Amino acid sequence: MTRIIAGFAGSQRLAVPPTGTRPTSDRVREAIFSALDARGLVGGSAVLDLYAGSGALGLEAASRGAAEVTLVEKNPGAARVAKNNVAVILKAASGSKPRIRVATQTVAAFLASTVSTFDVVFVDPPYDLSEAELADGLRMLGSRVTPGAVIVVERTSRSPEPSLPPTLELERRKDYGETTLWWLTTAE
Repeated sequence: MTRIIAGFAGSQRLAVPPTGTRPTSDRVREAIFSALDARGLVGGSAVLDLYAGSGALGLEAASRGAAEVTLVEKNPGAARVAKNNVAVILKAASGSKPRIRVATQTVAAFLASTVSTFDVVFVDPPYDLSEAELADGLRMLGSRVTPGAVIVVERTSRSPEPSLPPTLELERRKDYGETTLWWLTTAE
């Protein structure tokens, strides 16, 4: 079971695609959002959730006050689940609702076509995504983030440090058992 941890939709359960995704654990999501909240980065922000699966990371941000959330998921079945989860989250909102959209396309196609920029980005690809594909996505992402944006890359702890383009730099690495988070920001 995956659920929203905090915010207007706190404790709301989210559906998870039956196959093909690996939802971020509640423990890791709580750690991510504790760090983001401590820096005041979620409220009012534009959030991008790449390889979204159920949309749990992006929808957690929406529940905590993000103004806009874009979920990118190429698998049509997973994208349908994410759209259903969006409807559940928006139903729980009172007053001003965040703008949430689901883009059913590859990360590369989305990044090549969007003109939007983002303040917070979650990159949680399948663990079998090649390092070259991840590096290419991060390169494309570099021009789609605002100055000072935070990018959180989730990988297996056996993965090497992601190859970064000159537009991004590593802030820190944090391990949670089999999961590693790479915290990136825009280069000065």
